[in-house]
Amino acid sequence: MHKDLVRLTQIAAADSRLIIGLMSGTSLDGLDIALCKFHGQGRSTKVEVLEFYTWPYDEKLRSELKAISSKPLVDLQKVTLLNAYLGAYHAELIRKSLKKWNVSPNDVDLIASHGQTIFHAPFSQHQERPYANATLQIGDGDHIAVKTGIITLSDFRQKHIAAGGEGAPLAGYGDSLIFSSETENRLLLNIGGIANFTYLPVTGSLQSLLTTDTGPGNTLMDQYVQRMFPGKSYDQDGEIAKTGKVHEQLLTTLKANSFFDSSFPKTTGPEVFSLPYVDQA
Repeated sequence: MHKDLVRLTQIAAADSRLIIGLMSGTSLDGLDIALCKFHGQGRSTKVEVLEFYTWPYDEKLRSELKAISSKPLVDLQKVTLLNAYLGAYHAELIRKSLKKWNVSPNDVDLIASHGQTIFHAPFSQHQERPYANATLQIGDGDHIAVKTGIITLSDFRQKHIAAGGEGAPLAGYGDSLIFSSETENRLLLNIGGIANFTYLPVTGSLQSLLTTDTGPGNTLMDQYVQRMFPGKSYDQDGEIAKTGKVHEQLLTTLKANSFFDSSFPKTTGPEVFSLPYVDQA
């Protein structure tokens, strides 16, 4: 058997695995890198976070990503170039992290890379037949694998869509493994750029688990701060928001969007919830 296939078989059969997870969200603010140890298999899996660090994107990269993200018309050459560049850049950040943590790349079994979402298009949003749910992430996993020398898994949102989902949220399985309880129902709310929740019933059954987006999280505030407060990219610690008060009429108008009336589960993104949505309201 080829040595790479042997390696995959060994990883699958091992009692524990050392895995790096990569995540960069719709806020386009940086790359989260977590080094985790996984014990066991299937529903008995346990996760231990060994190291974690966020590498912020510089303003140039952030601007380039904003120029091709959540827009129906973009520079296709720039998309192609950034796909390769971001994969290589993420690999560089992984190598820096491992050096910082004094961990050898040879000791890492796998890298799991989410990729940088630049457009999310569930059918409920685009309504164009014969097309179905679709999504697009950049940050090529092959570049990460070659430049780190570590087996890399990627395109999770594409896999979710191919299996019948909408490509998001993807946290349900991990939430179930880590946070399920035998004595109480639990609801986990994640307020990222787009907010989503995971409902974990007391049984812990994956069949009755629910994950869904709920609408905008921080994405609107981030964009508003960037427009109105030059030099700031977000409202740190909510200091700006604390000085204001709720504008009830504006809130009511914002909530009139048809997304909020559609049934769960559902997904959305900055393609819908952006400053033009606020300006129109």
